[in-house]
Amino acid sequence: MKPFIKGTFLLLIFATIVSCATVPLTGRRQLSLVNEAEIQQQAALAYRDFLGDSKTKIIKGTSQAQQVQRVGQNIAAAVTRFLQENGYGNQYNFEWEFNLIQEDQINAWCMPGGKVAIYTGILPVTKNEAGLATVMGHEIAHAIAKHSAERMSQTIIAQAGGVAVDVATAERSNTTRAVLNTAYGLGGQLALLSYSRNQESEADRLGLVFMAMAGYNPNEAVGFWERMAQAKQTQGGGAPPEFLSTHPSDARRINNIQRLIPEAMAYYKK
Repeated sequence: MKPFIKGTFLLLIFATIVSCATVPLTGRRQLSLVNEAEIQQQAALAYRDFLGDSKTKIIKGTSQAQQVQRVGQNIAAAVTRFLQENGYGNQYNFEWEFNLIQEDQINAWCMPGGKVAIYTGILPVTKNEAGLATVMGHEIAHAIAKHSAERMSQTIIAQAGGVAVDVATAERSNTTRAVLNTAYGLGGQLALLSYSRNQESEADRLGLVFMAMAGYNPNEAVGFWERMAQAKQTQGGGAPPEFLSTHPSDARRINNIQRLIPEAMAYYKK
């Protein structure tokens, strides 16, 4: 192996070993090569730009907007308490914000740092506070598990590996190099999709616990995801094969959630 290639792979291995963090509750070790504080700062700026965009209509004062605020604050309080009680308090400095956005799209998201947006299009699917808590618990879980930073770190490693493959095949024919680089690129993409599916499942697990901590019955999550699956079918378009998707299949997700409910119920307080 050429010195450059050997050094590159040794550097990748070293970075993978020393640059790790631990996800709260699940205990999973994850790659962390980026600065979480900087990500949160950029997310806060992006959130401000989103809210300030003339195309963004923020709903305030309605019963639905109040529900978003109430559920969000309940989950945020429960999550903050959990982090502090389990020694993670110094790793998080979230400035929570919850906004209901007038948008027909069935969507919701939480940026790093606790910047949450709920689209009105998802409310017919959530139906009630427990359904909304399912969505918000899941999206907040992505932020608590620092999935954005992890994906960025994985991309850095994948790109570095691609450079190493390109240099290693420099003396081969153009056809051989094209095949090897294509194979590496496809393999890397499928690996990142797998990571994304695993992150979705992890967010489901954490989200169930978070909603339970906030006083919402985790059993209600099954009904929400069944309604979500029905909504997707109604919209049409068909889902891609699971191994080419960033999300688990609806059936797999619902089965996993049913399996995880007993763990979440241990945290449930009415």
